[in-house]
Amino acid sequence: MDLQLAGKVALVTGASAGLGRGIAEVLGEEGCRLAILARRGALLEALADGLAGRGERPLVVVEDVTAPGAAERARDAVLARFGRCDILVNNAGGSRPQEGLGDDAAWEEAMSLNFAAARRFAHALVPVMRANRFGRIVNITGPDEPFSINAANAPNGAVHIWAKALSRVVGRDGITVNSIPPGRLRSEQIDQRILPTEEARRAWAEANVPVGYIGEPRDLAVLVAFLCSPLARYITGQVIHVDGGARRFSH
Repeated sequence: MDLQLAGKVALVTGASAGLGRGIAEVLGEEGCRLAILARRGALLEALADGLAGRGERPLVVVEDVTAPGAAERARDAVLARFGRCDILVNNAGGSRPQEGLGDDAAWEEAMSLNFAAARRFAHALVPVMRANRFGRIVNITGPDEPFSINAANAPNGAVHIWAKALSRVVGRDGITVNSIPPGRLRSEQIDQRILPTEEARRAWAEANVPVGYIGEPRDLAVLVAFLCSPLARYITGQVIHVDGGARRFSH
């Protein structure tokens, strides 16, 4: 299937490793012109070098998404290079489990990273997308079911609600807005902190994942690519889980 993504300009945040890197790679394979953003410049440069072998070298944007003005600086850099931005993938974020109730600083940091940054980047780019009558915003979020005290759960839920509202405002401008909460997929967060051994990953998958294994970044990236395509024009305001069936809820 031709996803009709050739020549589309995509900005991917949190692109230096893990899910963001996988998303950038798949969008690049589909012909997107890429801007990749994260704090770790060396990793971004290495990714850009690898993707340059397949076509145009991506624009590297070294930014902390929570920094004041980061969204506007990223937007301006993308427009200076490409003249437009068709796709935003808000991937920067992370789980924030707390000991006890957590403190104010932890909750505020989680909200800034996992909700406010995504909102700012989207709001900075919506006018650009409106001008072109086309846009795709995909938010990589996480679970909003409160199984334990995790400061990321509340901002995940906030993204889902805000994205739904935004989708209703921009739908007639040719812009879709969707969110994807990944389950346990191979990433720095999973491999280094949550399930740091192969035995732990295997045991967790056997106990929790109906398909029997922990997915790879590409398992999520292929859905992102489809949602970013013109073919997905009637899919908006949705929360779509990519978790191998681990989630036990029916909606």
